[in-house]
Amino acid sequence: MDVETMIDQILVKEGGYVNHPADRGGPTNFGITQKTLSRYLEVAVTADMVKALDVETARDIYELNYYRVPRIDKLPPPIQPFLFDSAVNHGPRRAIKFLQEVCNDAGYGPLVVDGLMGPKSKAQAYACLQELGDWMLVALVEERQMFYADIVTNDASQNVFLKGWLARARSFLPDHRVA
Repeated sequence: MDVETMIDQILVKEGGYVNHPADRGGPTNFGITQKTLSRYLEVAVTADMVKALDVETARDIYELNYYRVPRIDKLPPPIQPFLFDSAVNHGPRRAIKFLQEVCNDAGYGPLVVDGLMGPKSKAQAYACLQELGDWMLVALVEERQMFYADIVTNDASQNVFLKGWLARARSFLPDHRVA
């Protein structure tokens, strides 16, 4: 799947402008937070500026900050959509940590779980996928679901998002198997 198709899928999941009182990201548009847009534009932005964000700028931010810079584009194609979506939802370092944790748990380590995609993490991702096949994606989904559970355990206000978060993670399961 190419990056444009992955971005299309992320945009469908993220939707348009939202400013939910429990959302720790604050005002978002197309899933782009006020903080992310400020960093991208290198100026402080207002909620109105987030609301006015155009989809092409959102696409550029996704491809650059959540796909190319964290080097998700260098990982095995079958796990790229999941990791790209995870990077958007949790930040790139957390997405790479999911990968590193799964590789370590499967015996493809030891990798330092630092959220940085270096040559060792890349090599182990390919080796792990070669050995586990679809089960690697199942393990990644389980890792993400546990992360969501930890968020809700530590902050009950986030429970309002749990059902949607879990559905989003499970949408990446091969053959729609439930983890």
